[in-house]
Amino acid sequence: MNTKQQLQEALKEAMRQRDDLQKRTLRLALAAIKLAEVEHGGELDENAVLGVLQKEIKARRETIEGARRAGRDDLIADAEAETAVLQEFLPPPLTPEALEALAREVIAEVGATSPREMGKVMAALMPRLQGRATGKEASQVVRRLLQGS
Repeated sequence: MNTKQQLQEALKEAMRQRDDLQKRTLRLALAAIKLAEVEHGGELDENAVLGVLQKEIKARRETIEGARRAGRDDLIADAEAETAVLQEFLPPPLTPEALEALAREVIAEVGATSPREMGKVMAALMPRLQGRATGKEASQVVRRLLQGS
């Protein structure tokens, strides 16, 4: 069962359980996926769905930061709860060591030797991450490895 189907099943279960937080969060996530499908012009692959979920989580984290600055504890609690719901559908994150090992493997495959070739490495690495690490984390590791080589 792919992530989109898991979200749909979880929404049905949340409706049965009358869990308003989970219902609201899952509906927003599915709506974001639907919007991305319309923009893409068809079904999204698994990596794209995970990317949409990561964007939704990032938006919640930004909401948390803004709410902290504004002193809105009520918004912080909601956004943190929504983030927790969405994170259940992401694969477990890579450890820093595993991310570095994967980056080294891709660098060797691509044959990159300098930071100027970072784009090639990232293009090959990102599909392999499958939502287990952010682009920011990956680019930091790749940049560090290429500068050290």
